[in-house]
Amino acid sequence: MAAASMATSVALKSLSSSFSGAAVAAPQKAVAAKAGAFTCRAQKSEEEVVVSRRSAVTLLAGAAAALTLKAAPAQAAYGEAANVFGKGPGNTDYIPYKGDGFSIDLPSKWNPSKEIGEFPNIVLRYEDNFDALANVVVIAEPTSKSSITDFGSPEEFLEKYKYLLGVQVFAGETSSEGGFDKNATVTASVLESSAPKVNGKTYYKLNVLTRTADGGEGGRHQLVTAAVGGGKLYIEKASSGDKRWFKGAKKFVEGTDKSFTVA
Repeated sequence: MAAASMATSVALKSLSSSFSGAAVAAPQKAVAAKAGAFTCRAQKSEEEVVVSRRSAVTLLAGAAAALTLKAAPAQAAYGEAANVFGKGPGNTDYIPYKGDGFSIDLPSKWNPSKEIGEFPNIVLRYEDNFDALANVVVIAEPTSKSSITDFGSPEEFLEKYKYLLGVQVFAGETSSEGGFDKNATVTASVLESSAPKVNGKTYYKLNVLTRTADGGEGGRHQLVTAAVGGGKLYIEKASSGDKRWFKGAKKFVEGTDKSFTVA
């Protein structure tokens, strides 16, 4: 009996030892498994952090580039189109016009005129939308002359074509007053004349101020440019009333006259 109890006690101790070893071993494996799982999560987290940092750097670089390459702001004065593409607006005051044997820049606010029969051989006539006295005329007529200088001096040329400055239709008698000769109601004064040569071609340019006895504009400024090319005499005349001349018309009349060229 005592031997059986001792044997049972030894067996229980042995079994207890086996269970104790199993109990210790199992937690170690579990800890190891948990540690491995934690390690994997930690590595994944570090990769995500690296990717996030790279994304942030890329985003910041893109934003900086966008700021650097940002187009100039659209700016426009009242009544003008906005410059949304960042390009220069250019000169919008004039519209280039190319005719048969000549070219000229026309004010953008001038329109074709119906008074095409004002002078013979008119090939172009434009006038201001708000004031018909501000206008430009181009005449082209056949000629046997090879150069404008064959017409004499600029003043002699103007004498031959003085009808361009206006014709006196009053035939009555008048007294000499107000700067007009007796029986004259129209006067013309040549303020400036020149004969510049451009690209080998000579031009006659005249600045004339005309006045009429009943004129309400105080006179008319008339700029005349003439040249010969291709067997034709080209005459360009841009003009404006004296009052409008000093209210902005001068810029467009002079700009149009200066742009006139003959092929």
